[in-house]
Amino acid sequence: MAIDRTPVLKRCRSLGLAPAFMGIAKESKRQAKRQNKKKSEYGMQLTEKQKAKFIYGVLEKQFRGYYDKAKKMEGITGANLLILLERRIDNIVFRLGMANTRRQARQIVRHGHITVNGKRVDIPSALMSAGDVIAVAEASRSKEYFKGMDETLATKAVPAWLVLDAANLSGKVDRYPSREEIDVPVVEQAIVELYSK
Repeated sequence: MAIDRTPVLKRCRSLGLAPAFMGIAKESKRQAKRQNKKKSEYGMQLTEKQKAKFIYGVLEKQFRGYYDKAKKMEGITGANLLILLERRIDNIVFRLGMANTRRQARQIVRHGHITVNGKRVDIPSALMSAGDVIAVAEASRSKEYFKGMDETLATKAVPAWLVLDAANLSGKVDRYPSREEIDVPVVEQAIVELYSK
């Protein structure tokens, strides 16, 4: 399995992203190199695609698959692409506050600590539908990481399209998000233009 092992702060600096979008509280002390060259249109489109891939932790082949799926859906392709990425189970675990970063959420899912509608799921790219209930598995609740999580979840704010039940360490996908509710700093139209060349 291919893994992106690029240091997060270094990648954030090169893409012009704030580390907060990755769930990381610390800032890089290094200064970004000054770029006097003006980016071409292709360069800007490529940067937007790299931003989206990096934020959601998706590699090229899988990202292209999401784009092809978004193109076949009704509506605006760019918005559909971001909605598909938001519906991934690892992203939902992150949005519910069960993990500090998407990488950590991916690991929690991968290790089988999460159930969807009562069934254990260990595939981070599984797409959730409206009405799906995501919860911490009963067997995992005794683990050190999940002890006391209900108190920390109670203080977290979740997006409007998710419903959090902190006491039961679970959440529900109430509906699909709209583009306005997705707070990632990506110009999705540039990604569509890049792929449609």
